[in-house]
Amino acid sequence: MALPRALLQYICGFVLLIASVNALKFDLTARGPNDKKTERCIRNFVAKDTLVVVTATVGGSKGDGMIVNMHILDNVGNEYGKPKDVVGEQRTVFTSHADAAFDVCFENIMTHSRMNNPSRHVELDIDIGADAKDWSAIQATEKLKPVETELRRIEESIADIVREMDYLRAREQKLRDTNESTNTRVKWFGIGTTLLLVALWGWQIMYLRAYFRSKHLI
Repeated sequence: MALPRALLQYICGFVLLIASVNALKFDLTARGPNDKKTERCIRNFVAKDTLVVVTATVGGSKGDGMIVNMHILDNVGNEYGKPKDVVGEQRTVFTSHADAAFDVCFENIMTHSRMNNPSRHVELDIDIGADAKDWSAIQATEKLKPVETELRRIEESIADIVREMDYLRAREQKLRDTNESTNTRVKWFGIGTTLLLVALWGWQIMYLRAYFRSKHLI
């Protein structure tokens, strides 16, 4: 049984109020220039026409013997950015072209062969929908109070979650319809195959009886 929309919005709002979001932090090990290409990717789902802000902070410095490249693309082939030799903060803003998962991939290429434990520290923050907006600018433009700005941000975040759940519900219904249609086709295929085998069995009996009679064996 589906939850009422009002109750769903209340639950989402409560979760948003108690949750805190931290950037993803990891160390990216370098590979040799002649080694097999390896990437470390982080995947997120995003609905169509949604604002996304990807902020990556990469440690190290240019000329330290490593080059970190980024690649942002979704699983239907849309490419949103491919920064090269990233050092410090790299900010990429885009609007999604499809309901799809997108990957933020990193690769670290070693340019000097003699290095001990070559790696770069990476901090990745991905803001989607309402979280990707510049609420400080909105507050200044619309002359909102801090509480009003925060409530509006939470309201838009809840709306994003509800839209995503509506999309997932519609997708679930579509998959269910496809499954039921496939089951119906398989059922009728099974019935048709059974009838065909019964007809073939009957024809074989009639043929053998006619053959034996022609040979005066029965």
